[in-house]
Amino acid sequence: MEFKTKSTLLPAWIAIAAVALLLGIIITLAIKDLQRGREVEIQTLREKSAVLMSSFESGARTGMGMRWRHDQRQTLLEEMAYQPNVLYIAITDRSGRILAHSDPQRVGQQLYSPQQMAELKVSSDAQWHMTTFDEPQAQQQNAFEAYRWFKPLKRGSGHSGHMMNRSRMQEAAEPQDDEQAVIFAALDTVALDAAQAKDMRNTSILLSILLLLALASLLALFWGRRYQRSSQQLQDSRAFSSEIISNLPMGLITTNDQHQIRVVNHAAEVMLGCSAAELFGQPSHQALPAEWQQLARKNSHGQPIIEQDIDHRLAGGQSLPLSLSVANIVNHSGHFLGNVFIFRDMREIRQLQEEIRRKEKLAAIGDLAAGVAHEIRNPLSSIKGFAKYFADRSPAGSEQHELAKVMAKEVDRLNRVITELLALVRPADLRLQRVAINEVIEHSLHLIRQDAESNNIALRSRCDGALPLVEIDPDRLTQVLLNLYLNAIQAIGSDGVLEVDVEATKEGTMRITVCDSGAGIPPDELGKIFNPYFTTKAAGTGLGLTMVQKVIEEHQGTIAVTSSQPTGTRFEIVIPLRHNNPQGEAHADA
Repeated sequence: MEFKTKSTLLPAWIAIAAVALLLGIIITLAIKDLQRGREVEIQTLREKSAVLMSSFESGARTGMGMRWRHDQRQTLLEEMAYQPNVLYIAITDRSGRILAHSDPQRVGQQLYSPQQMAELKVSSDAQWHMTTFDEPQAQQQNAFEAYRWFKPLKRGSGHSGHMMNRSRMQEAAEPQDDEQAVIFAALDTVALDAAQAKDMRNTSILLSILLLLALASLLALFWGRRYQRSSQQLQDSRAFSSEIISNLPMGLITTNDQHQIRVVNHAAEVMLGCSAAELFGQPSHQALPAEWQQLARKNSHGQPIIEQDIDHRLAGGQSLPLSLSVANIVNHSGHFLGNVFIFRDMREIRQLQEEIRRKEKLAAIGDLAAGVAHEIRNPLSSIKGFAKYFADRSPAGSEQHELAKVMAKEVDRLNRVITELLALVRPADLRLQRVAINEVIEHSLHLIRQDAESNNIALRSRCDGALPLVEIDPDRLTQVLLNLYLNAIQAIGSDGVLEVDVEATKEGTMRITVCDSGAGIPPDELGKIFNPYFTTKAAGTGLGLTMVQKVIEEHQGTIAVTSSQPTGTRFEIVIPLRHNNPQGEAHADA
């Protein structure tokens, strides 16, 4: 089973790139807005300075016509400098010496050096630059200074009176080219600085907010990715744990701190014979056996419960052997979270243990048989010879003759027991052949047909004609079937049914089922019928079914029995279609 989680978040690099792009766009717009605001303020200062310079030139032109004195022009200059935001207005020669200044004390001083004047590149068009102004008894401040050639006599248009006096005024006032003057108008930049500071402050606040938002977005993205990763890891861990629990070959049941069942895996459902939905949420003391609760309490008191063998009673009354382990579930702080019950089916293990005990018993019998068979058979031959001698010497029908016959018969029975015992412990020598199983079944039923008909027992066989060939020793398998048939006839007595079914399985095996309608086998005897010398018949040796089991195992197969009284007994034989033993293959090829 696969568990997939679809991601709902954008990849991290896309989100980071989007945030960086948005920040870049906003920062660019903010810088352009600052530059636009500065350009507007500077344009305002340029227009104001141009008006001041033009106004002074107009006043100077008027004063020339009215023949003002120098002090009157100085007064006009000082009056114009009294306007708001005007720092000073000055007239200098080409070398930078002040000819007129709104501050009379600076007349005759150098406003700029000749080198600085050359760098200003004065022309007829107004130019500007940012400079500093040292006002007496005040701090140094920034200043916007505009300058151009000072041309008081030039005008774009004028009245006729002015035109009449043009040549006279030029002769009186216009300097020569080497005596051209430069007019400077300096304005304070308080408004410009304040606007720029305000824009910078607003921009800084906006960028700070945006930066915080971007940082918050990145943090949200980081935590979102981390949450997604943690959620994915949690889902993977749950899926991993769920798959382990579901496919665990042992039964597992867990409870919470309220002792309610929370987890039941598939193996537990199969073993206990109930679904997980029936157990989920049920109190453990109601859904689980009392013995399990006692073991859980012992575990909570510090007594470890590991591989405890118990017999669990199923709903149908059958007993299921289990190996149970109980443990407490606690968190890192030691808080109790519930119990976990782990149990496994011990039927196969007990069968293996029983098989080991049976084989150990057979081995012991084999050692005994090998040691005494020879010593017993020799005296038996002598005893049988004497019995025959006495039978021949006694009159027919006399008591001595009958006793001699009984003695010879018992010797034969004892010799048969020894023969069967040796066959039981002697290594098999199978003569494997690839044969049609239907022919073996029909042949074995034909051998007991007369006995069955004499007891009014119906023989039924269901064999598929398309069955594959099977690799067996037909003589030994016929011996197995005859033993089962004869036991079935004896169990039925008379007026019954003996049925044989044969089918091929998907696992590459052949299943042979022998069923009878006899009285059945008592439950307390069912587990003993394959033990050597166990028999309920007065004339039985107790080795028949033991031999049957041995032959089936030699064919690498299994035999199982189920019985219910009084409906009958069912033997099921499963053998592979081909042997894995190379020696067996050699026999088959031969």
